[in-house]
Amino acid sequence: MSGSDNPEIDLIMNRKRDGIAIPLSNNVQSRFVSNHLEYVKLIHNALPEIDFDEINTATEFLNHKFGSPIIIDSMTGGTPEALKINSRLGQLAETLALGMGLGSQRAGLKSTSLAETYSVARTNAPSAFLIANIGGAQLAEGLDIPMIEKIISMIDANALVIHLNPLQELIQPEGEPKYRGVWEKITKIRENISIPIIVKEVGSGISQEVALKLEKANINCINIAGSGGTSWAGVEKIRATKVKNDVKENLGELFWDWGIPTALSLIEVRNAVDLPLIASGGIRNGLEIAKCIALGANMSAMAYPFLKAASESKEALFTFANQLIYELKGAMFLTGSAHIRELAKSRLILTGELADMVINNERYHQNKS
Repeated sequence: MSGSDNPEIDLIMNRKRDGIAIPLSNNVQSRFVSNHLEYVKLIHNALPEIDFDEINTATEFLNHKFGSPIIIDSMTGGTPEALKINSRLGQLAETLALGMGLGSQRAGLKSTSLAETYSVARTNAPSAFLIANIGGAQLAEGLDIPMIEKIISMIDANALVIHLNPLQELIQPEGEPKYRGVWEKITKIRENISIPIIVKEVGSGISQEVALKLEKANINCINIAGSGGTSWAGVEKIRATKVKNDVKENLGELFWDWGIPTALSLIEVRNAVDLPLIASGGIRNGLEIAKCIALGANMSAMAYPFLKAASESKEALFTFANQLIYELKGAMFLTGSAHIRELAKSRLILTGELADMVINNERYHQNKS
């Protein structure tokens, strides 16, 4: 898998390779904005009336049981480097009963050997909740139902995620910023695919208006994937610099921090629709997971921290994941929440910039109506 006789496959492999190498070797996190979860304050319970060892992080989501409300978010595949990473992530998902999303699987349609970089996750996680992955831009250019079914069978997926990445497509040197007709294609997929359909952003957030459109398409779940974490505009800016594409490089710099902060996106979408929600976007610890659950998310997800740990070693990956769950349990203990359903009812206060944004947003929608 070091190279091929097909220029299209080589291009995909190089892009996938950059998607791993650039975040690990460059600081492409948000620069001047955050996910705004620091403005969410869970209320301390000085009399929790539970023992720490009694706390149970198990939950049920899309008719599947999870050890914790954590999904290893869609990351990688389609390059030799991804084989080891997805192998380790699959082992983790199986051992701790976590969910796991794969990277965009178009590469697996082009090459049998590249398909293995995705299917290895199912090999190592026979009972875990695995999420297949296609892009909205690929739907616009003609990815059809038989191809999608092949992507699903590639990993024997429990759900399919359709990722929306207009910002990344805009800045990517070989990007395809073509989104006309994507909503209609999503609707068609929901009508023809039997497993749950999840729609997610990749780091710029989902707005109330988009959430309402997705609800009309009868999808099963939204992953808001707000801003405040890895900037894919930043990743593509670096790639544009490498190929001396000044226009895309300047766009990447300008839109580096573009998007809706995770906390704001989660609040807005939860108030707009009654769908299961996954919260992701710059989540880095168990306390932030707890805050997302209290804000109305059913599950949380993260990518970069798992990528970083998995790239180091299997031991580092398991150490990180166990620490993450311990931190979540710590937040549950300090709010008197023995179970995830109790954490979801925890009292919280919005402060600072997030509180101002929520108030201004409510006024805006009131005036519009």
